[in-house]
Amino acid sequence: MFCRKAKEDIELFDRDFPQKSPLLPVLAPQKSYDYVLVGHKDEEAEGDKETQRTIKQKAFIEMLRKKNIKVLEIPHDDKLFYGLRAPNEVFEDYKYLLKVSDACNWIEEPKAVVPQSTRIRIVHHILHHTYLDNGEDLHELLKQHVFETFFCLHEKKAQKELRTNWARWSSLFIRQPFSEVKAYFGEKVALYYLWLDWYTKLLVPAAVLGMLVFLYGLAFFNSNPLIKEVCESDIIMCPRCDKRCPVWNLSDTCAYAKVSHLFDNEATVAFAMSMAIWATLFLELWKRQRAKHVSKWKVYDWCEEEEELILDIVNDQDCKPKHFRHSYLRSMLVLILVTLMLVVIIGIAHAIVVFRVVAAPLLSEGSWEFIRDHANTVAVLLGAVLHYLTIQIMTRVNRWVALKLCDLEKTRSSTATERSFTVKMFTFQFFTLFSSLFYVAFFMGRINGYPGSYVRVAGRWRLEECHPSGCLTDLFIQMAVVMVLKQTLNNVFEFIVPWCKQFFLRRKAKRMERKCGHCYRKTCRDESGCVEPCDVCKLRNWLLNYHLADTNAFSLFNEFLEMVVQFSFTTIFVAAFPLAPLLALLNNIFEIRLDAIKMISLERRLVPKKTNDIGIWTNVLEAIGVLAVIANGLVIGISSDFIPRLLYRYYYGPCAVSGVYTNCMKGYIRNTLSTANLNETLVRKDFITAQLMTDGLNVTQCSYRDYRHHEDYTLTSQFWLILAVRFAFIILFEHVLVVCKFIAAWFVPNNPLQVKNQRLLDKQKRLKEELRQRRSRTTAGVNTPRSQTSSQWGPVAEPEELIW
Repeated sequence: MFCRKAKEDIELFDRDFPQKSPLLPVLAPQKSYDYVLVGHKDEEAEGDKETQRTIKQKAFIEMLRKKNIKVLEIPHDDKLFYGLRAPNEVFEDYKYLLKVSDACNWIEEPKAVVPQSTRIRIVHHILHHTYLDNGEDLHELLKQHVFETFFCLHEKKAQKELRTNWARWSSLFIRQPFSEVKAYFGEKVALYYLWLDWYTKLLVPAAVLGMLVFLYGLAFFNSNPLIKEVCESDIIMCPRCDKRCPVWNLSDTCAYAKVSHLFDNEATVAFAMSMAIWATLFLELWKRQRAKHVSKWKVYDWCEEEEELILDIVNDQDCKPKHFRHSYLRSMLVLILVTLMLVVIIGIAHAIVVFRVVAAPLLSEGSWEFIRDHANTVAVLLGAVLHYLTIQIMTRVNRWVALKLCDLEKTRSSTATERSFTVKMFTFQFFTLFSSLFYVAFFMGRINGYPGSYVRVAGRWRLEECHPSGCLTDLFIQMAVVMVLKQTLNNVFEFIVPWCKQFFLRRKAKRMERKCGHCYRKTCRDESGCVEPCDVCKLRNWLLNYHLADTNAFSLFNEFLEMVVQFSFTTIFVAAFPLAPLLALLNNIFEIRLDAIKMISLERRLVPKKTNDIGIWTNVLEAIGVLAVIANGLVIGISSDFIPRLLYRYYYGPCAVSGVYTNCMKGYIRNTLSTANLNETLVRKDFITAQLMTDGLNVTQCSYRDYRHHEDYTLTSQFWLILAVRFAFIILFEHVLVVCKFIAAWFVPNNPLQVKNQRLLDKQKRLKEELRQRRSRTTAGVNTPRSQTSSQWGPVAEPEELIW
C-alpha cells in the first residue's frame, strides 16, 4: 500500500510541477535481498577460539558492511546464509554516472526505477571486487572453503510469469517474450535467445532445400544407371585388406551404392552454393535483427569499457583504471602452447583413423556373417562412435587448457578473458570435431596406393579405400552419427542431470516449508516486495534457490558453443549431408524451450549482464561462413564424383563418341576402375592364395578404384585431366561464391532505416530534455540567493556566463 501510494504521489507531483521532478529521488518498491552468500559454520572451534576460516569469513562480511551493504545472517544446519542488499544510494550513483558518461548516457531513463537485474549486476561487481586486508578476494576465499557458494535470487512473480508464457513445452511454437527475458536475465541472455530464435527461423528454408535434394535423389533412385551398373555388375574387386579379406563382387555392395547416389547427385552442387549464400544472408539479417532490438532496449551505443569504469567507481570512488597491457613474450608462449595442443588433437584424429584401419580386417574374420560382409561399414560406424566419445572427453580437456592459457595471458578484465577463452575453446573444439571429418573428406582413398604398392600403417595395415561409388557416403555416415549422438545425448544430459539433482534435494527445502507452513503474515505472501517477509520465509526461499543447479560465467558460453558447433556442421560439410539443416531445425525447436526451462526452473539465476551484441561469436560465425565456402568447394571438387561424371558424360562416355545423348552414363563405374594382374610378382606379394578364391574358382584379375594403366600401373591422362578440372572447378566455385557473399552483404544493410530514424529521435529527445533541465536550473539559480544555490549547485554564474 505504501509503495503504491508513494508512486501515485510522485506522478501527481510530476504532473503539477514538471520542472522540479528531476530533482526528486525515484522511489521504488524495496526488494528483499539481491544476493546470497553461503558459508560454513565453524564446527572446529574450541571454546571462544575461532578458526582462520571463521576469521576470514567475518572479515569479508565486515568489508561488505563498510561499503554500506546490508548483510542479514541466517544460520541453517551446518551453513550460514548471508543475504546481501545494496543501499539505494549506490544505484542512484550508478544512474547518475550513466547519464554523464560519453557512450552510456541514454541507455536508461533518468526517472525509471532501477530494475532488479541491474541491482544484481552491481552487487555482483561489488562482491567480486571486495578484498581483505591481505588482498584475497571472493574467488580465493571460495578456493579456501571459507565460503561455499554464492548466487542471486529468482524473483517469484517474474519467474512465474516467464514459466507460464515462455519456459514450458506447450509454448513450443509461440513467439518468445524477448523484452521480458531481457528484464529478468539481462541483455546478454536475451540476445542469445534472440540469436537462437533467428537462427532457427532461417533454418526453415535451408531444411526445405535439403529435403528437396534428398527427394531428388530418391525420385531417380530406381532409374539411376550408376546404381544399376553396380547392382548388376560381374566385376571382381581386389581384397580390401591383407591375408584375411577375399576378393569380392561389386554387386554385393548394391545397398552402399544406393545410399551414395542418394546424396551425391547433381542437386548437391546447387545446394552447397545455396547454403554458402544462406550463411552470409543469415549473418547480415541477424545484424539487422540485433540492431532493431538493442535500439529498442536503449543499449545500441553501450560501451563495455565505460560500464566497467562506472561499476568500479560505484564500488570504490578512489579506484584506479586498469591499464591495457600487452606482452610479446606471453603472446608467443601462448601461441606455442596452442600449436602444441592442436598437434595433440590432430594426433588423436590420426589415432581414430588407425583404429578404423585395424578394425576393418579384424571384423572381416569375425564369427558374425553380417559383420564379415559389411566389415568396412561397421568399422566406419565404430570410428564415428569412438569419435563422439573422444569429443566428450576432449571437451573437458580443452576447457581446462583454455582456462590455463587465459590465466597465463593475464587479461585486463573478465570480458577480455571471456573473449580470449572463447577463441581458444572454439579453436580446440573445431579441430577436435572436424579433424577426423577432414581426413575422411579429402584424404581417405586417395593416398592408399594400389596392388603391389599399398601404403601401410607401421608396415602392417593398409589404409582405407573408397567404394567405387565414391567416398561421400563415409563422410555422410561420420557426420550423421556424430551430429545425431551429440545433439540427442547432450540435450538429454543437460535436462536430466539438473532435474534429478533438484528432485533429490528438494526434500531439504520442503522441511523448511513445513516449518513455515503456518505463517499467515500478509507480508510473507506479498509478492510486490514493499514489506519484507519473516526470516523463516526468507530462508525457505534461499534454500529453494540454493538447491538448484549451479551456474557460472561459462553457463551461457556452453549454450553458445553448442549452437555454433551445430552451425558449423550445418554449413561446412552440408554437401555431404543435405539433411543436416533439418536435424538442426528439429533440435533447435526443442533446444529453445529446454534451455528456457533449465534457466527458469532447474538452475540458479544467471547474473544479468548488459551488452549490445553476441560479442566474439559474430566473428566466429563469419569465419565459419568463409570456411564453409572453401570446404564445400573442396567436398564437391574432391570428395564427390561430380567432376568425373561430368567429364565422362561429355568427353569419355558413349554420348561423346556417338553424339546421341541417350544413356550417357553407361559404363561409368567400369571406367573408374583399373585392373591388377594377380599373376605378377609385385601384386602377388600383397595377397595370399586363399584371398584369391571366389565360388571355388581361382581369380587371375581384380579391379580397384583408380585411373592407372594395366601394364605399368602409371596414372592415365584421364586422371590428370580430371585433376585439372577439379582444381579449376574449386577455384571457380569459391570465387563465384565469394562474389555472391559480398553482393549479399552489401545488399543487406546492417541497420534498418527504422532503427536509424528512431535513434535520431531518441537523441533529439534526450538533448531537448537536457536543455530544459539546464534552463530550469538556471532559472532556479537566478531567483535563489547565492548562499542557497552554491551549496546545492555550486557558485551562481553571472548573467554573461548564463547566456553562454
